[in-house]
Amino acid sequence: MFRPAQESTAPEQRRGEAASPAATVGAPPPLSRRAARDARERPRARRAPKERASGARRRRWPWVLGIVLVLLLGGAAGGAWYVWTNYETQVREVLGWELPNDYEGTGNGTEVLVTIYSGEIGADVAESLTEQGVTMTFDAFYDLLLADPSISFIPGTYRLQEEMSAQSALDALLDPENKVELSATVREGLRAGEVIEALSAGTGIALEEYEAAIADPSIYGIPEVAPNIEGYLFPATYRFEPGTTAEDHIRTLVDEMFARLDAAGVAEEDRHTVLTKASLIQREARLSDDFYRVARVIENRLAEDALLQFDSATQYGAGETGSVWSSGDALGAENPYNTYANPGLPIGPIAAPGDVAIDAALNPAEGDWFYFVTINLATGETKFSETLAEHEAGVAELRAWCRASEENAVYCE
Repeated sequence: MFRPAQESTAPEQRRGEAASPAATVGAPPPLSRRAARDARERPRARRAPKERASGARRRRWPWVLGIVLVLLLGGAAGGAWYVWTNYETQVREVLGWELPNDYEGTGNGTEVLVTIYSGEIGADVAESLTEQGVTMTFDAFYDLLLADPSISFIPGTYRLQEEMSAQSALDALLDPENKVELSATVREGLRAGEVIEALSAGTGIALEEYEAAIADPSIYGIPEVAPNIEGYLFPATYRFEPGTTAEDHIRTLVDEMFARLDAAGVAEEDRHTVLTKASLIQREARLSDDFYRVARVIENRLAEDALLQFDSATQYGAGETGSVWSSGDALGAENPYNTYANPGLPIGPIAAPGDVAIDAALNPAEGDWFYFVTINLATGETKFSETLAEHEAGVAELRAWCRASEENAVYCE
């Protein structure tokens, strides 16, 4: 399994550690073709390379030639078959009948998925290609790597074909267009149900599998106080390897959220409270500076034991998708998310907060604001107030904005 692109959706992971074709970073220089192959096989007794390259070959000539003569002069069929079966390589070498070691062309049309794992060396890649029927021989591909030590691969899964020439296989592995990835973008402020819908749409994995994957949040290390997985799925663009599961993907999002909280200095026992506040901020604020002002309103109200009266949480508890105005049903609903009826924070997060919302929850702006209302829903302009009278004036301004045009009215539905 893999991490997201190192950005949130307000900017885009993922990723990938480059692996050298013939040696990992910090390892010895690339092995020769023979050394690379020998390293992958069980050690066996050998003559010294120099001896094999010179005198050994000359001493083979007499008996190999004798074998060839037996074949050419029509020795007994059984003997000829024995000689060919046991000494085909030597006979071909002497007579120049050596078989080709490489395919021609770009493949036979049969798709093959080849995975390069982090830490693999060029010999590993060459072996994988041969074993999966992409290239004809190990040597054909590995010779290309020896000829150009600068070649490097990015770990991942690539789409190739059977029976490719070594050069076309190499070209395919170096072409980013052939890298197979499952990707999905999770935006800040999405509810858990919307998060898994985005994951399903991006990866092609059935929504039911994601629903099953989030059924028991505890398997991902989410604290018992959390009523569900809401708020623990970090919003970002993710790229997953083929073959990974819905549970793998959910774990990646949760782990990323924990990593962001750790980076922000949030203690493990404070994660739930911070995420609950951050999710409220994420849903209520539009502009970056306002994130910190909304955070201050939360702190000021909690300090006074006042009701938060956040429509975002109240609508969440009632199962409403969200609007400028909370319905009467939502305001009167009996559930632990109704901030018009219950003091303090709701029992858990209501959406997926991003980095800015988390930072705002930890570092509220300084101010005595007790109220806020967005007065321009198109631009996100928000008015923060210390008194109820100032707040009511802001609400009136919002209503006037909604009536100003049909275009504005769409935002106010």
